[in-house]
Amino acid sequence: MTLTSLGLPTVNRSGGAPLEPAPTSGPLVDTYGRVATDLRVSLTDKCNLRCTYCMPAEGLDWLPGEALLSAAELSRLLRIAVTRLGITSVRFTGGEPLVTRHLEEVVAAAASLQPRPEITLTTNGIGLDRRAAGLKQAGLDRINVSLDSVDAAHFARITRRDRLADVLDGLAAAKAAGLQPVKVNAVLDPVSGLDDVVDLLGYCLDHGYQLRIIEQMPLDAGHTWQRGTVIDAEAILTTLRRHFDLRADPKPRGSAPAELWQVAASAEHPAGSVGVIASVTHAFCSACDRTRLTADGQIRSCLFSTEESDLRALLRGGADDAAIEAAWRAAMWAKPAGHGINDPDFVQPVRPMSAIGG
Repeated sequence: MTLTSLGLPTVNRSGGAPLEPAPTSGPLVDTYGRVATDLRVSLTDKCNLRCTYCMPAEGLDWLPGEALLSAAELSRLLRIAVTRLGITSVRFTGGEPLVTRHLEEVVAAAASLQPRPEITLTTNGIGLDRRAAGLKQAGLDRINVSLDSVDAAHFARITRRDRLADVLDGLAAAKAAGLQPVKVNAVLDPVSGLDDVVDLLGYCLDHGYQLRIIEQMPLDAGHTWQRGTVIDAEAILTTLRRHFDLRADPKPRGSAPAELWQVAASAEHPAGSVGVIASVTHAFCSACDRTRLTADGQIRSCLFSTEESDLRALLRGGADDAAIEAAWRAAMWAKPAGHGINDPDFVQPVRPMSAIGG
């Protein structure tokens, strides 16, 4: 993949490293001029589902408890990110963040910051029916719920758990709590996905949820992902157009990963919208505004990074805020031009998605 194909200018690099040191103040930038304002925070690598595209049926060797950042450590890093690095949006992820007991505590810590960032959560929805109202009260603004099918049998096969009803209850509770817009994230199964997506969009339209369909990426624990099995954006849109009247959203996309389509009202469903995140076939790396913090305190400049910067060691070694800020800036300054999924020499990261954070 060339820099021009990503919409990025050529920059000065020597031996793969920046020629100049990272800026010591101002926005959190990289050498391609991108500004990171969106922080993805993984709270745990544990999950109560076993989705086929993410982890094996028996699960994984979870990180030991002492390796994970504490609520106090997370709160400190959130403060540094917002007040010193210009982060304006914080999204909590996992694994499954709802299995984290201190979730509400760290949400409240983020909500107390000035300037206050937008605070969002990505979850599989299991247990959300019991916690949605409390999360809203703690300061959560909106939510994304992962749901790949509303067919119970397909859902059980994909997730290896019979929990569809729990997820649907969680979605309803999120809407009732005012965590809007409620978004649904779907990764389509290679076997049933093009059948699932039609009913899934209809369900979301009927309930006022916003569906986002994500091309499957090479982030599975087994490293069995194959480019040829991905249901790509073209196939998704072709299928949806057979059942819905789609029109391109006229609003500028900006740094948003999803290309949006307006769905016209019909006799079967009300009007709404649907987004397609074509991470594989139409990379949007040139507009990426994200920085990522893993549950064990590592900064990743890209979802597909093969290198990490250890903030946990700095935290526990007594480093001051300035030193942590400098390490974070250096990590993002070295961000690569793009994920390189389509490059012949692409190397899948060792960590699976559950250990990186969505």
